[in-house]
Amino acid sequence: MSRDEILINTIRFLSVDQVERAKSGHPGMPLGASHIAYLIFDRFLRFNPKNPNWINRDRFVLSAGHASAMLYSLLFVMGYDLTLEDLKAFRQLGSRTPGHPENFLTPGVEATTGPLGQGIGNAVGMALAEKYLASYFNREGFPIIDHYTFALVSDGDLMEGISCEVGELAGHWKLHKLIVIWDNNKVSIDGPTSLAWSEDVCKRFEGFGWYVQHIEDGYNLEELERAIRNALSQKEKPSFISVRTHLGYGSPKQDDASVHGAPLGREKALETKRNLKWVEEDFYVPEEALSYREEKIKRGKELEEEWNRLFNAYAKSYPELAQELLRVFKRDWGEEYRKHIPVFTEAMATRQASGKVLNAIAVHIPTLFGGSADLSESNNTYLHGMGAFSAENPTGRNLHFGVREHGMGAILNGMAYHGGILPYGGTFLVFSDYMRPSIRLASMSGLQVIYVFTHDSIGLGEDGPTHQPVEQLSSLRLIPNLWVIRPADANETAVAWDMAIQRKEGPTALILTRQKLPLIDRSKYPPAQNITKGAYTLLDCEGMPELILIASGSEVHPTLRTGEILSQEGLKVRVVNMASFEVFESQEEEYKRSILPPEVRKRVAVEAGRSLCWHKYVGPEGLVIGLDTFGKSAPGDVLMEHFGFSPEKIVKRIREHFSL
Repeated sequence: MSRDEILINTIRFLSVDQVERAKSGHPGMPLGASHIAYLIFDRFLRFNPKNPNWINRDRFVLSAGHASAMLYSLLFVMGYDLTLEDLKAFRQLGSRTPGHPENFLTPGVEATTGPLGQGIGNAVGMALAEKYLASYFNREGFPIIDHYTFALVSDGDLMEGISCEVGELAGHWKLHKLIVIWDNNKVSIDGPTSLAWSEDVCKRFEGFGWYVQHIEDGYNLEELERAIRNALSQKEKPSFISVRTHLGYGSPKQDDASVHGAPLGREKALETKRNLKWVEEDFYVPEEALSYREEKIKRGKELEEEWNRLFNAYAKSYPELAQELLRVFKRDWGEEYRKHIPVFTEAMATRQASGKVLNAIAVHIPTLFGGSADLSESNNTYLHGMGAFSAENPTGRNLHFGVREHGMGAILNGMAYHGGILPYGGTFLVFSDYMRPSIRLASMSGLQVIYVFTHDSIGLGEDGPTHQPVEQLSSLRLIPNLWVIRPADANETAVAWDMAIQRKEGPTALILTRQKLPLIDRSKYPPAQNITKGAYTLLDCEGMPELILIASGSEVHPTLRTGEILSQEGLKVRVVNMASFEVFESQEEEYKRSILPPEVRKRVAVEAGRSLCWHKYVGPEGLVIGLDTFGKSAPGDVLMEHFGFSPEKIVKRIREHFSL
């Protein structure tokens, strides 16, 4: 047995043993595709297993995250900080080897994958980040940013519609340092892929503008190596390689759908080992694999040291750029931008204020990079004078994603996974539904991504209920680790941007209006900076209030007026601006109780969206003035009045509810 075969079988059977011990998992792809993953890492991938975050490493994304056992076995063999005990703890509580790969948990895992289609989108984002950063930082003789992104994808990845969205963009942008390899085994969970799939996938990717190759004998390592070398030679196109494989290769269940997502069982696992001439011992690691592991550790150190020498020379010639590169890969966006955040003195839509802030600060954060899903003028996400990113203009700062919200979300995540980029993307709030899986994964993975969601309520007006978000605010607030910030005026929008830039632990969604909002008079009311606490008191009374009014965004203004009306009538009223549930909940209990004293039972929440999330804050005796139906088509101010969000109607509801 050749060394290649020994190492491939080590990966295969460590994977099978993980699944058998856990009594759950996916042995089919590890048996069928371990040789592909091995060949990429052995022959092509430049990495240092002792420093998985080396800036100029090549990236490998396992888009088919269900094959996680294969990835963990591979990383172990390649010298990463994983032990046999980690592999034996596969899918167990507290282990570093969870059921699907998690980038924040396991060294060497580049992206959190499992929901199919996400990984290929992440890989496109990584290749995009590489291209932009290379164009920004590299100088003649100093290819400081110069690496490839590989992705291993399954049939299921390519069935998901997101694969088309990101594939189209990768071809359009000519991301030639992206290589996607398809584990083409013709079997999915339900049975043969022919049950639901008959397209010519290779022609699809040719149509996207990719360089496409097909290998019919998928276990011919020489042919596979040649195909990857062909891909590496491309200078104009991303590469797509179809590799004909067999699910559950070598097992009694080869090409049977049942081997996809269930253990082989003890006897069949042993039979598979016999079929492939392997030692019938659980978690067997031959000496060849252990010595190979040490070789990869040594080689990885050499590769990074070689890059460090180049970087040190670069730092002498371009000290400011070198320091900036190190800084952005630590997600340190500097302090200079804060000096240029505008202070607004006139009324405007918060989407308009957002655009002004973005353009003011982008000059001072050169790797703040993003765009919109074909709505840049509506979202106010366009960076004026900075050009559109393209194959011909890789220094352009504006990304045109087209009408591809889901693809945009996965690409933004890929840019954040890559590092060095502060990515942002915009669309209408109602269309955040199209990208929800990507938002969820960004939140799970702690990615610093900024979402600009405009047209945030019925206040957008005549486009009608198809475009008027009602449930989206509550829906986004349900995602753990996502900050949802809905500012009440232009100056709060400026603060919200600063909050999003300062926050490193996860994504932030800015929820912005289409309609113009008045400025809150800060000579009369507290400063906009107070939204950094999530919620703060805008209007207060002497002593303990009798009634607390809470609102967010555009509804703060009629609620504030409501508070003034009731105060003039002698009622002790407090008005609270709840810009962000999540930020407020992160405050000390003492602060939260000072804003919403538990003893005040008469509470009212006002927001032009579903009422469900507000009941926590108003309590059983309180009142939520929300919108639990879809909207209508009419001018925004007419709709606000019609659905009860004028001060007069809010006052009327309060009087009726509390018998005032």
